[in-house]
Amino acid sequence: MKHLRITTIQSFLHWEDTARNLQMFDKKLKGLAGKTDLIILPEMFTTGFSMNAAALAEAMDGETLQWLAAKARTIGAAVTGSFIVNENGRYYNRLVWMNPDGQFACYDKRHLFTLAKEHETYVAGTEKLIVEWKGWKVCPLVCYDLRFPVWSRNTEGYDLLLFVANWPTARSYHWKQLLVARAIENQSFVIGVNRVGSDEKGLDYSGDTSVIDYSGNVVYQISDKEEVSTRTLDKGEMKSFRNRLNFLADQDNFQILPD
Repeated sequence: MKHLRITTIQSFLHWEDTARNLQMFDKKLKGLAGKTDLIILPEMFTTGFSMNAAALAEAMDGETLQWLAAKARTIGAAVTGSFIVNENGRYYNRLVWMNPDGQFACYDKRHLFTLAKEHETYVAGTEKLIVEWKGWKVCPLVCYDLRFPVWSRNTEGYDLLLFVANWPTARSYHWKQLLVARAIENQSFVIGVNRVGSDEKGLDYSGDTSVIDYSGNVVYQISDKEEVSTRTLDKGEMKSFRNRLNFLADQDNFQILPD
């Protein structure tokens, strides 16, 4: 498939209130059936960026996974975002990629945000995820992963790199610049979906949800308000660009060692 319709959901999040957030996203996703191929939600879209995992974590067959499956099936699109998961007594900031047929894949955030002591609550992931969807190869990552270009490096030949986030306004300049950098160095479409508003910790979020093309051009960017936006990406144009400027062929060979 040459074209991929992607829908970004930039939203306020109700603090530590899964039921209320799912009801809110029910309304935001209404009317998207048949109009998109991929819906991207923010990081911890059911709770906000909370360290209260003991009270908020769900099992993998819990309410949020069932909601994702229902939305993907009803809309006929893949849906992705991260939420808090309890697996064998360990907590994960886990991104789930849900397909319309109920099949799903998971990515556990590798780079935990030590400034907020995320590493004291959650277990870091060790495996990168590449999803194949409608003829596209997609690499979904989570928030702080954006700062680590080695982990993001396009060694798999992916077409789309995406980040779901709760990235505060205080470092919005970093967010916007790093998204562009990841696009240029990986010659890939890059999407960053962030939240807006304030949380109970007093942090403000300007959103700055962005769609960047394979040459670093900002195709779409929205700040300081809630918005549901659908854009169509063209893989044919990206392939032509890569053929003209085949920089990926000259990238370094490397290995990421276990911690």
